[in-house]
Amino acid sequence: MPRRGAEGDETPTLLRLLAWMSPSFPTGAFSFSHGLETAIEDGRVKGMSDLVAYATTALSRGAGRVDTALLVLAARAMESGDDGALISVASRAAAMRGSAELALESRVQGHAFLATVRAAWPSPAIERPAAVLGAAGIEITHPIAVALAATAAGLPLADTIAGFLHGFAANLVSAGVRLVPLGQTDGQRALAALEPVVAAAVGPALAATDLDALGSAAPMIDLLSMRHETQYTRLFRS
Repeated sequence: MPRRGAEGDETPTLLRLLAWMSPSFPTGAFSFSHGLETAIEDGRVKGMSDLVAYATTALSRGAGRVDTALLVLAARAMESGDDGALISVASRAAAMRGSAELALESRVQGHAFLATVRAAWPSPAIERPAAVLGAAGIEITHPIAVALAATAAGLPLADTIAGFLHGFAANLVSAGVRLVPLGQTDGQRALAALEPVVAAAVGPALAATDLDALGSAAPMIDLLSMRHETQYTRLFRS
């Protein structure tokens, strides 16, 4: 799919991105809380401001930071036809998780995202790199699946990153609305507060060049996720 229509029209690209990053896209994201359920159980997240702080950490210093860099590096490997680089990035994405549940979260969403895109928007440009990763025995995580689909469709990388992060933020807010609980209006206030966080994260992701330089600084989220594995009462899978 071209990036622009006949007269500079970007509507087809926008529609594709809106569809893929929508909360209604069937990735199973609604069943994951990214450790938030334990944070609420502990009393660490009690209201909207706490939820915004938790999401900000996840977006700017945790999985959001790492996943968007991996998305960018995978997209560039695809664009250059460098299968070795793609395998390296996808392998790191499959391993770079702080807990079993966070690994499950990314793996399940990656599988569901790619399966749905293949069914509704089939493209040979997706199948070749997916086959390369399959032959290497690498499970495709969520950021890698998005990179494959977005690159094959010619979606602008900056917009794809922003959409990916917005989807991550929206899922955390949705979980918080259900768990704290919060009203729907407070949920929208939280999303509004997270807009500049998402916007600020796009530039660093685009600047990613070195796979070995990737890292996160959100150890508490990893610890909360580990504790969630044995939490007595759980509504979410992470």
